[in-house]
This record gives sequence, structure tokens and C-alpha cells, in this order.
Amino acid sequence: MCTVGFSAIMATISWACSLPRTFNTLSKIASASAFFTFVSVFLATIFAGIEPHPNGYPAKGEPLVLTVPVVGTTFVAGMNAFMNISYTFIGQITLPSFIAEMKEPKDFPKALWAVTIAEIIVFSLVGAIFYVYTGTNYNIAPAFGSLGNEVFLKISFSFMIPTLIFLGVLYASVSCRFMFFRLFTGTCHMGQHTVVGWVTWGALLALSWILAFIIAEVIPFFSDLLSLMSSLFDSFFGFIFWGVAYFRMREMDHGPRFWAVRGFRGWFGFIFNITLCLIGLLFLSGGTYASVQSIINRYHEANFDGPFTCESNGL
Repeated sequence: MCTVGFSAIMATISWACSLPRTFNTLSKIASASAFFTFVSVFLATIFAGIEPHPNGYPAKGEPLVLTVPVVGTTFVAGMNAFMNISYTFIGQITLPSFIAEMKEPKDFPKALWAVTIAEIIVFSLVGAIFYVYTGTNYNIAPAFGSLGNEVFLKISFSFMIPTLIFLGVLYASVSCRFMFFRLFTGTCHMGQHTVVGWVTWGALLALSWILAFIIAEVIPFFSDLLSLMSSLFDSFFGFIFWGVAYFRMREMDHGPRFWAVRGFRGWFGFIFNITLCLIGLLFLSGGTYASVQSIINRYHEANFDGPFTCESNGL
């Protein structure tokens, strides 16, 4: 099938799956998504360990495993790699929306601790094992493409397809909820089944998926697309947002000089969250520059068929 046509069909399917306006329905899909993700990465990790060589071997020599970047690594390459990693772990943009629909919002920290601990263990182990067997020179994004055996690749990646759809649905839903609430807060359209409410909700989702489709087709490089999204959005929602939120909450509880009246805890929290905001600003500025420059470099290499193409861009 033509690649751009396949992308349009997937965008349409994702739009339809995004239509439920509450997380009660999405939570059931999320449970299945989590299961399929575990199966997918578990199989991929096993396959990476048992196959004799990664994809592309021996064109780039033996797999090269490093603890520090190799000499000569550019700022663009290093920052892009780090933005790819940060995108995997940062999902805080969804937290306020989840808390708002919980029956017992005070229980959210328990779920957050459990999910975060599991996330760090699974992602760190899978990433480290994949890296050991594929090395710097054969590791690509998504990591499934590093598998040299085509059967292994298809089996493991097939379990990830439901998750890819769900993640798009989740972020589209969360993003459109912000706009929907801005438009209809205090009206009957927000909490009731009205024609205006549903038409507006469907239109907001359609707009978001059309924009996502265009961006995905214009930037046909998966790793660069992840880096750009990470630098533009994760820099704020993963770092700056929470640092600013800390200052506002502590000022509300302890006054404008909260860091001075709380002793060591106040100074530690003040310095830590200032650092958090500065890291976010670095990602927003340096990360965006690195992502855009990497995309420009890839276009100059002219090793693909351009945006909105019918040529296969599959693994």
C-alpha cells in the first residue's frame, strides 16, 4: 500500500478511537496496551540476545558499546540522542487530566510511584540490553529496526501496533481536552451530551490528527521527530511546568520567602527546582536547535524520497 495512504488510514482510525471524552473508556484500552507493550519489548529483548548479529552487520564493523560518547560526536547528534531518551520517560503532560477523573484523587501518588518504578526498570533494562547487543553503530529508533532477523522484527513489532495507536489517542485526547474545557467551561456542553459539544469535540480531534499527519509526513525521520517533540513539549511539561508549580504552591503555603522560612528543605527545593527550570530551558533552546539542524542535515543527505511519498519507510 502507498505509504502516505496507509498513514492517512491510520490517522482516521486513531481519530475514531479518540472520540470517547472520558478516561473511563480509555483506561480499558490502556490496560490492553500495557500488556501488548510488555510482550513486544520482552520478545524484542530476547530476540536481540539470541540472534547472531544486528541488522546491517558487518557493514559498520563489530557493535561498539560505549559508556561515554565517542570522540568527535557533535552537539546535534548528542543532544538528539538525549532528547530521544527523555521522550521515553516524560509523560507528565497527562497527569493533571488523570487526577481530575479519579474517584479518589488523593490515591494518585500511589499509582504514580508504582508506574514510575516499573517504567524506569523496564525501559532501562530493555534499552541497556538492546544497546549491548546492537551497539552505537547499529542501534536505530525505533529499536526494533536493529533486529537482523526479519521474522523476529515482525513478531515483536506487531505487538506494539495497538500501543502506538493508543498513545496517539491518549495524547490527542489530553491535548483536545485542554481546548475543549477552555471553550465550554461553565456550560452544559462540557458535561452533557449535546450536539454542539460532540461536534466541537470531533472537530478538535480531527484538526489535531490532520496536523499530526502533516507533521509526520513532512518529517519522515522517526528519531528526529521524537527529538523535536521532546524539545518543544517535554522541555516545558517535563521540567519547567513542575518547577514553576513548586514555586507557586510553596508561596501559597509559606509566603513569598518560603525558601528562607523552611530551612534546609526550603533552600534545597528552591535550588533543585531552579535547576529543573534551567534544564527545561536548555532542552527548549538547544534541543530544538539540534532537532531542526538534524532534520536539515538529513534533507541535505537526500537519502529518502521526500515527504508525502508512496515509497516504503518501514523497518
